[in-house]
Amino acid sequence: MGIVINQSFKNTITTYLGFGIGAINTLFLYTYFITDQYYGLIAFILSAANIMMPLMAFGVHNTIIKFYSTFKTRNSQNSFLTLMLFLPLVLVIPVGLIGYISYETIAELLSQKNEIVKDYVWYIYITAIAMAYFEVFFAWAKVQMQTVFGNFMKEVFHRIGVMILLFCVYFKYLNVEQFIISVIGVYVLRMLIMKLYAFSVRLPVFKFNKIENLSSILKYSSLIIIAGSIATLILDIDKFMLNNYINIAEVAYYSVAVFIGTVIAVPQRAMHQILQPLTAQFLNENNKLALKDLYQRSSLTLYVISGLIFLLIIANINQLYVIIPEKFSGGLLVVFLISIAKLYDNLLGNNNAILFNSDYYRIVLIFGVLLAILAIVLNMLLIPKYGINGSALATLIAIGVYNTIKVYFVKQKFNMLPFTIATLKVSLVIVAIVLLFYFWEFPFHPMANILLKSLLIGIAYLMLIYKLAVSQDISEQIKKYLRLK
Repeated sequence: MGIVINQSFKNTITTYLGFGIGAINTLFLYTYFITDQYYGLIAFILSAANIMMPLMAFGVHNTIIKFYSTFKTRNSQNSFLTLMLFLPLVLVIPVGLIGYISYETIAELLSQKNEIVKDYVWYIYITAIAMAYFEVFFAWAKVQMQTVFGNFMKEVFHRIGVMILLFCVYFKYLNVEQFIISVIGVYVLRMLIMKLYAFSVRLPVFKFNKIENLSSILKYSSLIIIAGSIATLILDIDKFMLNNYINIAEVAYYSVAVFIGTVIAVPQRAMHQILQPLTAQFLNENNKLALKDLYQRSSLTLYVISGLIFLLIIANINQLYVIIPEKFSGGLLVVFLISIAKLYDNLLGNNNAILFNSDYYRIVLIFGVLLAILAIVLNMLLIPKYGINGSALATLIAIGVYNTIKVYFVKQKFNMLPFTIATLKVSLVIVAIVLLFYFWEFPFHPMANILLKSLLIGIAYLMLIYKLAVSQDISEQIKKYLRLK
């Protein structure tokens, strides 16, 4: 776990930096500098682009991770990487042509509830391509075991760019139209910088030689589009579908609440960057002992870290909603539901990496399709009845069912579970601290209240985790940074 802990720690720092900047943007700058309608519009554009991204990438970012370590010679690696660079164009070009021919029909369909969406449909396509090729170039660097710069670009760069643009709007250097165009430009620039870095790590040598297992590679890429689309769909279908049922301003309220809950996903996002290539390597080498060890230790480490974040969010959420504009307070229940879903995600460790890099990914796709359908149906049933709370509940149910199926499937095929007795200990600690701190508020300013409660929760949680010795990796980090004997 040495390289995992080392790069994961650096990735966690940069990811939290990104989320910290994102928090300022989401909770304060967007809410005060941009109207609710345009905030909701931007959230819709980015969510729709994120849903399209796996399609635009043709699954290449996953395919590079899975197959790169199977090529042993420089020539075969170059031929493989050359294919990976051009493969996304197989879908990018036809989708663009279809969009050009059918623009009016697509625009009318997406703007039935909110007319403002109609003029911005092309922005979704451009952003999706930028996101897709960014992931391709990031995967290019990942297989060289270089994840830190890419993670910085993925989590920090665009948020700094958006922050600068928001201040440009505030000081009237940009109007809202120019701001939206500039936001899309930030994603395009991010992709280009990632390309330059990836090529500096390993310069492409274009080779068009015959590739071994080409049919397997193309089949995997084609099917993993579905897998990636399903995973993204479950995460972003809520904001996309809300546009069809409620006023787009409420999408802004929902986006703020989802952002708060999504902070819990930071450790998983950071550690996943290095877990993915390592998992693929162990699978390709058929190293079952190393794979099981990585599965359980990644699950426990992520659960401990995300458990602390979960506690800080849940215990302080009421005071946080006092600070931001009152109209956003309707998302309180959304925060609870999304937080639970994200905590369960972290508990799975490298489960996704095991499934998508194994020979069983085809079966998982079937489950994923069924769950995507479930998510859509649940949103259709619950949004009209409960609004944004219904959408959050639909997301929680879909993610809960999907994750449970994945855990069961890995158990059946690999005879591994991510849970140990230490998992139960951490769960009891989390429940105890929630019960102790949620209903306890200091009679201070909300910001002082949040800081003081967070400090007390952090001390209590880390002490219990250390005393119970639930994780050797975490205990070593606590001893290292607190200089305990």
